[in-house]
Amino acid sequence: MRPAALFLLAGLLEVGGGYLVWLWLRQHRSPAFGAAGFLALALYGTIPALQDPNNSFGRVYAAYGAVFIAISMVWGMIVDEQALDALDYVGAAICLLGALVMMWPRGG
Repeated sequence: MRPAALFLLAGLLEVGGGYLVWLWLRQHRSPAFGAAGFLALALYGTIPALQDPNNSFGRVYAAYGAVFIAISMVWGMIVDEQALDALDYVGAAICLLGALVMMWPRGG
């Protein structure tokens, strides 16, 4: 349960932080949006270090990438009100399956 919670927290910080920077730069919002986005992104950068030390940095970040794809799609549906199609769902499922395979406990 803890690894899943860390993946979710990191994903929300990464996507949310990126979105705040997007609002600041692309929609000319207050610099406070950019500052909050940078803070969220900095916090996101610390979360992977809390994962199981038996997993390498590269493996953890590769798996995070798959989770971020899924979170970004949900974010787009909710925040940007963007409709997803079948290929979006299939692509996200493939990515999440890959993340599960990469993070599966190793024997040894």
